[in-house]
Amino acid sequence: MTQTHSRKFIKTVPGFLVSAFFLWYTFRHVHPSEFRSLSFVHPLWVLGVIGFTLAGYTLRCVRWTRMMRSTGARFSTCARVLMTSLAANNIMPLRIGDIMRIFTYASDLGAAPSAIFSTVILEKLLDVFVVGLIFVGTMGGDLPVKIRRGADVALLVSTLGLLILMFGAGKLEAPVRKFFAAFPENKLVHKVEHWLLLAISMLRQMGIAGNIVLLVQSGIIWFCEGMIFVSAINLIGLKISPLGPWEAVSFANLSYMLPSSPGAIGPFEWAVKSSLVSHGAPQGVSAVFGLAIHAWMLISVTGAGGLIFLIHRIRMHNHTPLLNEIETLPTELP
Repeated sequence: MTQTHSRKFIKTVPGFLVSAFFLWYTFRHVHPSEFRSLSFVHPLWVLGVIGFTLAGYTLRCVRWTRMMRSTGARFSTCARVLMTSLAANNIMPLRIGDIMRIFTYASDLGAAPSAIFSTVILEKLLDVFVVGLIFVGTMGGDLPVKIRRGADVALLVSTLGLLILMFGAGKLEAPVRKFFAAFPENKLVHKVEHWLLLAISMLRQMGIAGNIVLLVQSGIIWFCEGMIFVSAINLIGLKISPLGPWEAVSFANLSYMLPSSPGAIGPFEWAVKSSLVSHGAPQGVSAVFGLAIHAWMLISVTGAGGLIFLIHRIRMHNHTPLLNEIETLPTELP
């Protein structure tokens, strides 16, 4: 094993340990019989699970195409690149999918890596804002006080930050440069300034009307994501407060911020279980449901993205092993 491989392997070990801990913590009191008890009580809700998954991820592709409009990238190309990157994020460590989107597919998109990176930043800001809003609005009373208070503070900060960025982007560049100029010369500080200026530049190009459209699209995307959980809960006939699925989808996606294995395996299941239990669901069923819905999300998104990736490689007659391509990726973001 080369020194580079060794460093990458060492970086992934803590994440897998975190995942192992959360899986143990989530399922430590779940009896094996509870896994077998999960069944389709109302099979028609399968259509809801599939339909809202398809709608949500199609709209993600539409949203990113809108962000990439200034580069002239087509919907088909943006959809292929986005779904491939999401699939890669689910199976590879260190957010390799996002790195591939920024560097590997820059030529396909006809854009500079820095321009693509600015859209990725904006995408994350919009998603965190909407997910945080859902979480704060649906939190059950059984969640720890620290989580509730932390969510309130995070939502307030992200709301103010996003509103300022979206509606005042045209006037922010000079104050941001002045703010960072007050810090001592530092590589990390310089990168943070660079990333923030990229996001501001993208928002300025979109304009206020364009930014509002992106925000509305983000709201619809997460409505579809929430309806996947609602459909799945109705599918198995789980009796729960109407707010339960919405807290589960928001808390589960916020759990991706925890350093863990690819796909947030472990933290995702714990977050779903905690959310459903806080809204009156039994602990065992909640844990098994978290595992089942996570499996669906991983299989559907990774399967679709992987299939799109393979079809494109065959059409392009690309026979280079994927791991070799990954080795050529830059080690740092632009």
